[in-house]
Amino acid sequence: MNIPNKLTILRIIAVPALVAAHYFCVSAIPAVLLFIFASVTDWLDGYTARATNQVTPLGAFLDPVADKLLVVTALGLLMSTKPDVILTISGIVVIARELFISSLREWMAVMSADCRIEVSRIAKMKTGLQMTALILLIYASKSASPIWDAGVSLLVVSILFSLYSALNYLKTAWPALTFGSKQQ
Repeated sequence: MNIPNKLTILRIIAVPALVAAHYFCVSAIPAVLLFIFASVTDWLDGYTARATNQVTPLGAFLDPVADKLLVVTALGLLMSTKPDVILTISGIVVIARELFISSLREWMAVMSADCRIEVSRIAKMKTGLQMTALILLIYASKSASPIWDAGVSLLVVSILFSLYSALNYLKTAWPALTFGSKQQ
């Protein structure tokens, strides 16, 4: 168990702690700090794994799972706590995109090792915008704050990056999807 994998596991453990902090703390600060910690481990585990040549199959599997758990949980908490039409639609788009890309990556991996879809620069920018938006939204979730509107706006911008990167992934996968050698 190397350091990057331990960081990923910490991110997974932070998810139920985030739920508890969100529902049982009067202030949003503990939930914000947990989410920031988890977001930093998202960046740090990947950086550390590549920089120290500690990329493992376990880490390659757990990292995207931890990312999706964190984002989907945060969106679910926010949508259940502070109903907002734009947030709900944004949350559905984010979750649908993540399911689509995860399924596409899995399918491409099954098709051929040559058909792997790498994380793009746009997808990394989307993640940064999304995490920042979620931090603002978690912070503003327990009060009437103009920060809420800024968080929703930033989440919408992250969705534009998200959809653009999804189209790029689909474009990369399209030849294998339409002309692939394996039949269903």
